[in-house]
Amino acid sequence: MTVQPPTSTNTVWHHATVTRARREAQNNHRGAIIWFTGLSGAGKSTLAHAVEEELHQRGCRTFVLDGDNVRHGLCGDLGFSAKDRIENIRRIGEVAKLFMEAGVIVLTAFISPFRADRERVRGMVEHGDFIEIFCDSTIEVCESRDVKGIYKKARAGQIADFTGISSPYEAPENPEITVNTGEAELDACVQQVIDKIMQRGVVSSQ
Repeated sequence: MTVQPPTSTNTVWHHATVTRARREAQNNHRGAIIWFTGLSGAGKSTLAHAVEEELHQRGCRTFVLDGDNVRHGLCGDLGFSAKDRIENIRRIGEVAKLFMEAGVIVLTAFISPFRADRERVRGMVEHGDFIEIFCDSTIEVCESRDVKGIYKKARAGQIADFTGISSPYEAPENPEITVNTGEAELDACVQQVIDKIMQRGVVSSQ
């Protein structure tokens, strides 16, 4: 993967004495990016926060980056065109990497509809640091959960570039796990994710 060089040229990377390894040792777990992807209404945020609660109860350092929340600040200047979606995920990837380097388990809940964008974030970090969770739910189920009425507006042409209606969603081809958030109980989905996190050695089973 080709990494775009920074526009700023008069910069030098400063190497800290407090390393990621030292932060992880203090936390008693690895840093990692747990990337939840799926359609709007698939249950990404619900699952991410439920997984965070479970990890927090185990004493882990965690943080959830939520799609709507991030667009209130960091990405408040972006719309939903393909170009803006790409930039949105690029920024999130960079922020998630910083959290990971701090030894935090960062959970991201974004539609992130394009495979290339998700793979770009995966390519920012070492193998094993990025765990992709596909929240699999039919669009019919997602629409039935649409308390904000955004699917209805999208189908009426009131919202442009809406994923699943007027803009494509590219499902992961090889995610670390696929979670049936459309039909399975939340507790079962949480356990599936926790099992994968432990399998990857991010947290211990103790």
